[in-house]
Amino acid sequence: QVQLVESGGGLVQPGGSLRLSCVASGNIENIEVMGWYRQAPGNQREFGASILNDGNSFYADSVKGRFTISRDNAKNTVYLQMNNLKPEDPAVSSCKASALAPFTTTSWGQGTPVTVSS
Repeated sequence: QVQLVESGGGLVQPGGSLRLSCVASGNIENIEVMGWYRQAPGNQREFGASILNDGNSFYADSVKGRFTISRDNAKNTVYLQMNNLKPEDPAVSSCKASALAPFTTTSWGQGTPVTVSS
């Protein structure tokens, strides 16, 4: 079992920045990749960014150049620095952790809201 707790969401003006945190606990030793997904009301959840255990990161085209994903292994935490936020950015950001052992599993946090509005 992996538990994920996100924080850092809130209300920000267009062009502003937020830094999201995702703290993992439980059976974290088997986590292979962690990432951030976003979802707007009425839309499907979409990939935003991910980071592997080796530190390699990946980004959706919609966030490249604006978002940066990073890890702090000592704190079991993944961060998402979001700059130049736009009103059209999906409203809810959720943390995801995937593991391959002992079974292939995926864990999700409950999400943290990100509201971009003037």
